[in-house]
Amino acid sequence: MTLFEELKWRGLINDISSPDLEEKLNQGGMTFYIGTDPTADSLHIGHFSSFLISKRLKEHGHHPILLVGGGTGLIGDPRPTSERPMITKEEVEHNFACLKSQAERLFGFEVVNNYDWIKDIQCIDFLRDYGKYFNINYMLNKDIVKRRLDTGITYTEFSYMILQALDYLHLFETRNVTLQVAGQDQWGNITAGIDLIRKKTGKEAYCFTMPLLTKADGTKFGKSESGTIWLDRSKTSPYELYQFLIKTEDSKVIDYLKFLTFLSVEEIQELEKRHKLAPEKREAHKVLAKEVVTFIHGKDAYLEAERMSEILFQGEIGKLTLKQIEEVFKHLPVHEIEEDRNIVDLLVEGQICSSKREARDLLNAGSISLNGQKIMDLTYFVTQKDAIENKYIIIRRGKTKYYLLAYLDKKGSE
Repeated sequence: MTLFEELKWRGLINDISSPDLEEKLNQGGMTFYIGTDPTADSLHIGHFSSFLISKRLKEHGHHPILLVGGGTGLIGDPRPTSERPMITKEEVEHNFACLKSQAERLFGFEVVNNYDWIKDIQCIDFLRDYGKYFNINYMLNKDIVKRRLDTGITYTEFSYMILQALDYLHLFETRNVTLQVAGQDQWGNITAGIDLIRKKTGKEAYCFTMPLLTKADGTKFGKSESGTIWLDRSKTSPYELYQFLIKTEDSKVIDYLKFLTFLSVEEIQELEKRHKLAPEKREAHKVLAKEVVTFIHGKDAYLEAERMSEILFQGEIGKLTLKQIEEVFKHLPVHEIEEDRNIVDLLVEGQICSSKREARDLLNAGSISLNGQKIMDLTYFVTQKDAIENKYIIIRRGKTKYYLLAYLDKKGSE
């Protein structure tokens, strides 16, 4: 199977600019770039999908360059519905440094910043050297612009296409970059770059786009969506990433294995067979979680995330350390306990139950667990000795609802 055939099999090619690109990809030796704007200080799972394809190309003899748009980031790529909020130069500089470090660590790519060549371009030069090559009708016909015409688009956003095309021209002339890779939503911008190169130099450049990583309902993963999955472990812990992957919808897990792992075609096909025969075993999900978490955070982080998941699944919460508790339940509000309480009173005061009657009913039904131990005694008196390392009490109501309670640090509060 050739590189192009494998990329197609994995579902990683959406559009290509020329039929000639298939042979060029298979031959190797192209210098290409993929770009992102520094609108946040971490990459997310959508970036991971895109940048992995660059690693695949690198392994087949192509040379990748990652462009982090310190210049274009100050402008903002047009969104389908509204203009992006402007961010400060200081934020952009900080985000660029974070993304550069992260990308170098994860992928080993060379990272460049388009602010380095955009910042010195004078307005008149911009219009004469680049603007004159763009026909307004051509720009209006691009999909991302057409979608904004009814609601309105500023000249700032409108000019983004020219800046991105300028990037491709600059890298073509200075670094011999002849290929740009991007998500399918960037097709209009990157073909504009190819046209600019052809008009300015008379030479040919290429591009292809990838489908965006999406959920089963078609919505994409990105920082503008709720529940962003970051690659920075301080934003999304290895455990949270593991849980996100383990809970992948059955209809998408094989697609994610193709998109997000370096498993061979044969390995994925075998997992697909097993998944169809026994989806309840979740073998494909477990392999997906192992491959991705290990790639991003390392083997030790994966093993700890797996262990933490097993502890919670088995209800052995008392085996968690304070650090693990704070990682697993960091999104839960913490109810502080000032003094020991009867279990019924604690359930009400901790807003776990709406009334003492409901608390008694749930206790009698065996639906309340304290640090993994089922409590059915209505007279049970909760003390700090029940707390994990004298601090946390984790109440589970039913099978999936967790509540975090913490004893006050009396020394620190005095």
